[in-house]
Amino acid sequence: MTNPEKTTGSNFIRNIINEDNKSGKYSGKVHTRFPPEPNGYLHVGHAKSICLNFGLAMEYKGKCNLRFDDTNPVAEDPEFVASIKADVKWLGFEWDERLFSASDYFEKFYECAELLVRKGKAYVDSQSAEQIRVNRGTLTEPGKNSPYRERSVDENLKILREMREGKYEDGAHILRAKIDMTSPNINMRDPAIYRIRRAEHHATGTKWCIYPMYDFAHCISDAIEGITHSICTLEFEDHRPLYDWFLIECEFKAPRPQQIEFARLDLSYTVTSKRKLKELVSEGIVRSWDDPRMPTISGMRRRGYRPSALRDFCERIGVAKAANTVDMGLLEFCVREDLERSALRVLGVLQPIKVVIEDYPSDRIEYIDAPFHPQDPSLGSRKLPFSRELYIETDDFMENPPKGYFRLVPGGEVRLRYGYIIKCREVIKDDLGNIVELRCTHDPDTLGKNPSDGRKVKGIIHWVASSQAISAEVRLYDRLFSVAAPGGVKDGDYKDHINPESLKILGHAKLEPSLADAKPEQRFQFERLGYFCLDPDSKPSGLVFNRTVTLRDSWVKEHKS
Repeated sequence: MTNPEKTTGSNFIRNIINEDNKSGKYSGKVHTRFPPEPNGYLHVGHAKSICLNFGLAMEYKGKCNLRFDDTNPVAEDPEFVASIKADVKWLGFEWDERLFSASDYFEKFYECAELLVRKGKAYVDSQSAEQIRVNRGTLTEPGKNSPYRERSVDENLKILREMREGKYEDGAHILRAKIDMTSPNINMRDPAIYRIRRAEHHATGTKWCIYPMYDFAHCISDAIEGITHSICTLEFEDHRPLYDWFLIECEFKAPRPQQIEFARLDLSYTVTSKRKLKELVSEGIVRSWDDPRMPTISGMRRRGYRPSALRDFCERIGVAKAANTVDMGLLEFCVREDLERSALRVLGVLQPIKVVIEDYPSDRIEYIDAPFHPQDPSLGSRKLPFSRELYIETDDFMENPPKGYFRLVPGGEVRLRYGYIIKCREVIKDDLGNIVELRCTHDPDTLGKNPSDGRKVKGIIHWVASSQAISAEVRLYDRLFSVAAPGGVKDGDYKDHINPESLKILGHAKLEPSLADAKPEQRFQFERLGYFCLDPDSKPSGLVFNRTVTLRDSWVKEHKS
């Protein structure tokens, strides 16, 4: 594992850890955690947090826990728990025996709550939610003390225990910390600790009808687990004083966990709000949480991204204190660069037009040896069947081409990839004037020759033999939104900016026969067309391929120094 002192990608979090190790604050230990709430699928922002927390633990030979923040039973579901586990493992990280849930500590949370009440540091408030909101004050005005703030310890304990026993309806009371209603930090104005919520919990069933708030449960969970560096996103910076207050007042011994904030990942042409992602699914704008247009980890996996590409992306963007938006093009660049090294090269025709080579024997099929990767012989090769009738891409022929068009034209020649040079002799059209077939001839002396070895032609196009081609559905995915910042649009709802071209389905693609053996999530480069992977919807009777990313790399062109 990398020596942290020699890490090239230094950042302020590593600097803090290095200083802690030098001072002996945690006796050289580094123990982090990834604490998702199981109320949705993980997205690209979570991928950054996973890579950071697990990566730091690996780098410093420490530990990282996977902990579910399951304190809100209304929104949580075992489906989300399973998906989170799968995503973390897919990214390449293991939590070993360190799988925890906040619900594991419900009894300890309650003990801490009673401790705060006995110390006069918490009280039961019986105001309505609206009254509490109004009395909390604003950024420029202090809050007002609750009329229930001076209840006696005995009365607070009595009501709190009755809350736990289920004697009150939702909203009748809440337990609040007693801190300072005039604090300039609103989070310190007597924040809620416990609320009544009569809902069945996916792990504890109906045992509890009161549930702790996130700010209260999170820091205590960290302390119970011996977390040293509690790394979270920047929106929790103003919560840090409360994090520390709870740990001190609940009498956890030093050295206590320290909260460190970093800027969350905002990606252009994307929304990562769980509420908005849920709307996209529930309203049928996308097919599911793992729709390849979604920024979810499962969606990116289904689209064909490899975990190595996501890890590389997270390393490239680094860790910063200031919020910023990352160009989607950088993510696509990382995916493209990763697949360039690993994806098998194959031939596929997405919008086929038939070609008949008139001077090639109708009963002949020959097999052309073609490598799966031009720079990696270890990936092997396959035999491409060649026959009299072929398919080429519709876009690779034009009757009246513009200047600079070097593909097939009437009377013109092109080289078939790995194959012969052919010449277009005749164009066949239907009654409506649509081109349905091209009649060509071939030069039998040009098979397998490089342009420098034989006759030179400017165009090289891909093809498949019609006799052995397999049919497939191909889904061309693009960015889900048509504007760079859909989450911050001022001229309407973010859904008004859904890209109508985000999915195109081509139902009659023709592919080389080697793809009949493709496995789900296996990635390929369809030469000249882009990177694709086999979708889980595929069946032997009907293959489905998703376009992962195009071959064109606009990000590199735009960011060349």
